[in-house]
Amino acid sequence: MSAHSRGSGQGPTTTVGPGQNRNLALPLTLTLLGTLVVIGTYVAVLLTQPANLGVDLGHTTLWVMLGYLGGGILLAAGTLPLIPRSVLALIPVAIALNIVIGQIIGNYTPVPLYLDSIGTVLIGVLAGPAAGAFTGIISNLIWGVTLSPSVIAFSSGAAFIGAAAGWAARLGVFRTPWTAIIVGAIAGVPAGAIGAPVAAYVFGGGLGAGTGGVVAILQAAGLEMFNATFAQSMISDIVDKALIFALAYVVIRSLPKRIIDRYEFASHSRPRSTSRTGPTKARESTSASSVESAQTAE
Repeated sequence: MSAHSRGSGQGPTTTVGPGQNRNLALPLTLTLLGTLVVIGTYVAVLLTQPANLGVDLGHTTLWVMLGYLGGGILLAAGTLPLIPRSVLALIPVAIALNIVIGQIIGNYTPVPLYLDSIGTVLIGVLAGPAAGAFTGIISNLIWGVTLSPSVIAFSSGAAFIGAAAGWAARLGVFRTPWTAIIVGAIAGVPAGAIGAPVAAYVFGGGLGAGTGGVVAILQAAGLEMFNATFAQSMISDIVDKALIFALAYVVIRSLPKRIIDRYEFASHSRPRSTSRTGPTKARESTSASSVESAQTAE
């Protein structure tokens, strides 16, 4: 292990040999199992359509919460060993950001958006897809237990957005504002498709002051409940995720480079010129300058 890796607390950053693949097998397996449990819980919610889900924290809500909690624990067991401690310290802040903004927008404004995944997206950009998915699930569970049980049923969508942000960051989407906005809008399509059936079949339409109003207007215009909810979800999620990805781009660009350098995964979101001239290049330039100065002095 290098001195830099010991000092950063992020573990070794170079290949350590064939055993590394074996060491990654268990985390990847746990992450896959967690993903399957989350998907299974989502499918079970759609098939059973529990009428009392989100009304209180009774037996109906409890089994849904346990399903997502089990998936979240498996994701955590698979991803936490791979997440730098500096990112772990940010996850509670990201969860609080999700809950506060989502609660205000959803309950106290007529805006037909959510804005409840900005923290999840930021973790995905800084630490990768699995960390983003884990943050989304845990955020919705804490929010559901403390303030609004209904959001527990939307944990699958929250997990998808966190994972999508990590995948997008790996592809360099957050290097420019326009790619962040476009890919955010694209990510809003499956996010809306994931949330619409739950909102329609379980809750009978959109939740929140703004989204519920849009569903009511569409129903008054002649659309059936599911079609109205699906249309609202498509419109709201596309705009919502485009805006959130844009905000994430602004936040990442606003952070000092010395802060961003602490998060290895964030290198995918740095401008190409910056990623080429990182700390290694800087040290090489300094060494070259020292050699030239010594030669001149001789």
